[in-house]
Amino acid sequence: MPTVSDFVIGRVREWGVSRVFGFPGDGIGEFDGALEKAQREGDGLDYVRPTHEEICAFMATAHAKFTGEVGVCIATSSPGAFHMVNGLYDAKMDNQPVVAIVGQQGLNAFGTSNQQASHLERTMADVAVYVQTVVSPAQAQAVVDTAFRTARTQLGPAVIILPHDVQGMEFTTPEPENWVSRSSAVAPSTRIRPPEDDILRAAEIINAGEKVTFFVGHGANGATDEVLEAARRAGAGIITALRGKQVVPADVPYHTQQLGLLGSLPSYHQVKDCDTLVFLGTNYPYGQFLPPSGQARAIQIDLKPEQMGLRYPTELNLWGDVKSTLDALIPHLDVTTDLEWQDRVAAEMVDWEKEMTAQAMQTYDDGVNPRRVYHELNRRLPATAIVTADAGTTADWYGHHIRLQRGMMGDLSGRLASMLAAMPYAMAAKFAYSQRPVICTIGDGAFQMLGMNELITIKKYMAQWSNPQLIILVLHNNDLAQVSWEMRTEDANPVWSASQDVESVDYAGWAELLGFTGIRVHSDDEVEAAWDRAFATQGVTLIDAYTSPNVPPLPPHVTFEFAKNTGEALLKNDPRARDVIRDTAKAVLTEGVERVKDTLHIGNADDEGDAGR
Repeated sequence: MPTVSDFVIGRVREWGVSRVFGFPGDGIGEFDGALEKAQREGDGLDYVRPTHEEICAFMATAHAKFTGEVGVCIATSSPGAFHMVNGLYDAKMDNQPVVAIVGQQGLNAFGTSNQQASHLERTMADVAVYVQTVVSPAQAQAVVDTAFRTARTQLGPAVIILPHDVQGMEFTTPEPENWVSRSSAVAPSTRIRPPEDDILRAAEIINAGEKVTFFVGHGANGATDEVLEAARRAGAGIITALRGKQVVPADVPYHTQQLGLLGSLPSYHQVKDCDTLVFLGTNYPYGQFLPPSGQARAIQIDLKPEQMGLRYPTELNLWGDVKSTLDALIPHLDVTTDLEWQDRVAAEMVDWEKEMTAQAMQTYDDGVNPRRVYHELNRRLPATAIVTADAGTTADWYGHHIRLQRGMMGDLSGRLASMLAAMPYAMAAKFAYSQRPVICTIGDGAFQMLGMNELITIKKYMAQWSNPQLIILVLHNNDLAQVSWEMRTEDANPVWSASQDVESVDYAGWAELLGFTGIRVHSDDEVEAAWDRAFATQGVTLIDAYTSPNVPPLPPHVTFEFAKNTGEALLKNDPRARDVIRDTAKAVLTEGVERVKDTLHIGNADDEGDAGR
């Protein structure tokens, strides 16, 4: 007779899952045994085991992001489940459907302080959109189905807790019985269209605007054509959130990429001057970069109603998926003949790209220019490339220099902004699309967390990939560079070497030890050849780029507080003050005259806080 574990595995398959990311342990041992039996009998799941449960959860989250499917991760009881929490928060904060299946000690151990027995429901209560312990076979069907259904509809992680003894209990299909729920493995529709009167109101607001800006996030994935058609009709400029880069192709001239510290000056100007702002599938968290209240009429379209009108006082909130909602909205949008706003946005973007190139071509005395590394990567991206970035300065350079074209993909840990996610993201992308080239960009601090370990996972599984090309770029600057800059710019504190220094490791040598190609880059004139060699290699390549930690991730608009805090920090015996001042001066001098004017507010006497600058 089938066990509860047998049933759960089959039910997971019914929900369309073919690959899971797991790590074993005695608390999940009976379930793992059933996984092995199912695999041996030809109806199992593709089981990927990285080196740590946290990586399992990140890979499940990344799988959901790249494929649109539910990601599934599996771990043992308390320690394994606890390790997964960070990756599950990534799913929660970036609105991704993930189901975690975790073990637990036997039912009789509940509340008795047994080894590895803990209150997992209480632990998971904050991160999970649904969490439930299966205490009997009759309950298993409804719990599994509810977990998947809730993960899909509420766009977050659900947790199924399987006590060890329940895993091995005999399973029979539930019959009509009091207290027993019988359920189905049928996915609910998430194609939601708002009412017609709301659609007409939205069209009225957009049609009335003269300077319309679309702010596009990852929630608009799959709606590229609809976004572009709506923008064409409205004469709108387009800004993408960092996780929305892949939604709008970079060659759309009035797409100005990101907004904020990792964004562009044209995006800043769009937000500063627009009279209508349309949020499409984004929960952009940096409200300080959005317009003053009342400047722009605003609409938000999203599947997460609790997040609508949260960052800016919107006039209209449409609960629906972006594609279906725009399908309904587009016929009601007037086709504008006045393209002055759109043309202005496009012209500014041409100038901005020239500046980004100039910044990338600048040379520094204390290491390779990291901007140059990303600039040359961007010039060589294959048509089907997938790029991942980490939460440090790699995110800055990814935002400033990577331009994803139609057909390319890219992602990172967004609202959680967790370090080390770039490696499990890259691996999950490779498992999902093994024929596509994947490029992981990561800092040395994040790589030392768990990324180095995952080269072992890559070695274990790469033979399964139809195209084994995977490139890992490590920014080797011996510093937690993003935090170093944040200490200066946010808190006016100098860098504290005891917390910030990263021990130098021969990362290329570690890759070579595992049989991969290692490339060391010590100067700017070696960058192009390194990328050419990496893309010519049909296998795994690690580029160990010895970059400067002092190249400033200058925002497109430097505020008075940003400049003041940085100056104060450098006066407090910052150990790298001389290098930072020199490198920042080079970066600023590279800027065009108009950028400097904007930064210094020349001619804007009424800008608060700038009178004495």
